[in-house]
Amino acid sequence: QVQLMESGGGLAQAGGSLRLSCAASGSIFGINAMGWYRQGTGTERELVAIIASAGSTRYADSVKGRFTISRDNTENTVHLQMNSLKPEDADVYYCYSTVKTRPDYDLLREFWGQGTQVTVSS
Repeated sequence: QVQLMESGGGLAQAGGSLRLSCAASGSIFGINAMGWYRQGTGTERELVAIIASAGSTRYADSVKGRFTISRDNTENTVHLQMNSLKPEDADVYYCYSTVKTRPDYDLLREFWGQGTQVTVSS
């Protein structure tokens, strides 16, 4: 199995910054995508940002220009630098990854972290 361990959530003021990190560990024979989703109470989980193994990125329109996703393929980590935070960014943020878990099989499996709370005070 694969575990995704998130860190870095917490409280920030509007206009401030937070940095989320996520480290993947376990039975890993290659990681394809790594990214971040967020979900509020009673809402669907939505993509925030995602980065492919080769480095291409995709962002939600609401965070473009404010958030930056990056990854370290040697450490199996992904980071989300969140600047110019707004109250509407407050949510539980989930780390996401697609992982090859067997050396002899190319199937990618999806894994999620436990979630980390981001709170933004206005």
